Amino acid sequence: MEPRYPRIALTGGIASGKSSVSRLFGALGVPVIDADQVAREVVAPGTVLMAQVLETFGQALRRPDGSLDRSALRQLVFSDDAKRRQLEALLHPAIRLRSEHLAAQSGGPYQIHVIPLLVESNAGKAFDRVLVVDCPEALQLARLQARDGCDEQQARAMLGAQVSRAARLAAADDVIVNDGPAADLAPKVAALHQKYQALAAVAHPATPGAGS
Repeated sequence: MEPRYPRIALTGGIASGKSSVSRLFGALGVPVIDADQVAREVVAPGTVLMAQVLETFGQALRRPDGSLDRSALRQLVFSDDAKRRQLEALLHPAIRLRSEHLAAQSGGPYQIHVIPLLVESNAGKAFDRVLVVDCPEALQLARLQARDGCDEQQARAMLGAQVSRAARLAAADDVIVNDGPAADLAPKVAALHQKYQALAAVAHPATPGAGS
């Protein structure tokens, strides 16, 4: 049986800083499996799944370069629960399968799985720990407007489509508060890295005489 390395689910609200935190873990040599990146791969040009998405939601979603206009797709399903569920039914099985394949290939000592909608999909039980990147809602709104060029009303609507900050924090085993300069994140990630390495050591004790 293949060893199962501890899996840490990393989640957080939109524009909370998940990508920054995951990059820092990656820089420490930790395998990072990002559900958003996997979602891009499974609908790459020429895939069966992209053809299904275009057939279901319209050929206008094909960009001039042949890729899927994911931004337009998000806007299409954003305020329509039926369409959103239809899209999730198409994408989520493929995303899970690809993520499991990457996890099996990636090894350890532990793994970070970036899952923006972890709490919404009630997927936390599949992981050893849940790490939430958190920041005040006002800061989320400001970051989101600066990042996406949207107005406050649009930004609030995007936040409103996710679970509440309180619900996300209630699901957390660990929390990184990202309410300051970007440089503040590195020591917070380093501290959790030590913690997760200790967790991995308990899960997979070193075999006596098997190297240093």
